[in-house]
Amino acid sequence: MNNIPAVKLGIVAVSRDCFPITLSEARRENIVKAVKGEIYNCPVTVENERDMLRAVEDVKKAECNALVVFLGNFGPETPETLIAKYFDGPVMYVAAAEGDGDLINGRGDAYCGMLNCSYNLGMRHLKGYIPEYPVGTAEDIAKMIAEFIPIARAVIGVKNLKIITFGPRPQDFFACNAPIKGLYELGVEIEENSELDLLVSYREHKDDPRIPAVCDDMAKELGMSGNRYPEMLPRMAQFELTLLDWAENHKGARKYVAFADKCWPAFPKEFGFEPCFVNSRLASRGIPVACEVDIYGALSEYIGSCISGDAVTILDINNSVPASMWESEIKGKYDYTLTDTFMGFHCGNTPSCKMCSDRAVKYQLIQHRLLEPEGSDPDFTRGTLEGDIAPGEITFYRLQCDSEGVVRSYIAEGEVLPVRTTSFGGIGVFAIKEMGRFYRHVLIEKRYPHHGAVAFGHFGKTLFEVMKLLGVKDIAWNQPKSLPYPTENPWA
Repeated sequence: MNNIPAVKLGIVAVSRDCFPITLSEARRENIVKAVKGEIYNCPVTVENERDMLRAVEDVKKAECNALVVFLGNFGPETPETLIAKYFDGPVMYVAAAEGDGDLINGRGDAYCGMLNCSYNLGMRHLKGYIPEYPVGTAEDIAKMIAEFIPIARAVIGVKNLKIITFGPRPQDFFACNAPIKGLYELGVEIEENSELDLLVSYREHKDDPRIPAVCDDMAKELGMSGNRYPEMLPRMAQFELTLLDWAENHKGARKYVAFADKCWPAFPKEFGFEPCFVNSRLASRGIPVACEVDIYGALSEYIGSCISGDAVTILDINNSVPASMWESEIKGKYDYTLTDTFMGFHCGNTPSCKMCSDRAVKYQLIQHRLLEPEGSDPDFTRGTLEGDIAPGEITFYRLQCDSEGVVRSYIAEGEVLPVRTTSFGGIGVFAIKEMGRFYRHVLIEKRYPHHGAVAFGHFGKTLFEVMKLLGVKDIAWNQPKSLPYPTENPWA
């Protein structure tokens, strides 16, 4: 996934000048030994502002893009917090626990120093990542560092991301509104284009010599049973190359790219296929292509790719599970009520690696009804990757800027159940504890759109920290029955 940042982490120890500097340095060395993975060990221990400048210069020279500031003792409040100002990247603050020396000359009081560190970060309006319990032994802090890496990766990615769009949102899809103000507040750049720009570029890629190799790769991915329309592959390969070339040629000052494209109603007729399978392939490489010009959906997907290091998807929070299906397939087998379940669906953009083995390229039934003659064989509405989404753990989440310009987020962990959907599209039976209440008092109450991003695994803890570091104040989650929502009727 070349579209995802590689984190190069450094560690800087700080020391208050009335405490032994050797205490902080020895504890830093123990952390470096405990870390499983590469971490740059900055030789400059920070006691004052000049040390701070030297340390920041050193880690930048070492090409670090994320930093651990370690309070090996009480720590110097001003220089340690100024590191976050002068270093261009996410910074984690952690502190040493006692127990590796006597409590006379070997006591560091970093437990106390972390309070002043946080206070000073706030006064300076600086952001630093502070773990849930930021005080620990070398082994404890090594675990905190491991959890910090995907957080740092997501923050670095967002700050270096450009979202490229093609076309306005389809009519009656204003739910995917995307105020640009929120993007700029988050540090994301945007480039908006017309569908005509994309069509012109697509036509310029006709007879591209790379098309046969991409067709071969598509056929290999789909297999014999999944490649139902082999004659469609050259068109789709041409489109894949169009998007990849556009990304490379339009990054500008940014390092990473995500797309949000208009995919109906004009697209299939003019391009000759549905773009869903191509979108799924790019998503599997860490280049999300959100449907229906869902700009914040693309951003949400990209964050999930950075955190998980894996393929993600975007789905409609689509339809309820029939009571008969719940009775026969879920009740008594899985610990979920009927209202804990729903079906997540989209036309066919979920990567094949996250779908059941019988997935195949098919045609978009709804678009066929709308755009092609009744009773005809599907033609340009072909190109969706359809089948049931593979069972397993998931995190359903979204980052959104609402119509008032407020950036907010929701996060809910759950799973895709091993239950056949007996439906069309890329679809799965999802289960999230207390989904019914969450649906009403978060998704509806806070006016979220119908699209949600899906990461394949449980990443709620990491997503929550990323949203905080990005400055999101309203982060909602599926609360248990014992914790009512503010708008929940206590007599209902």
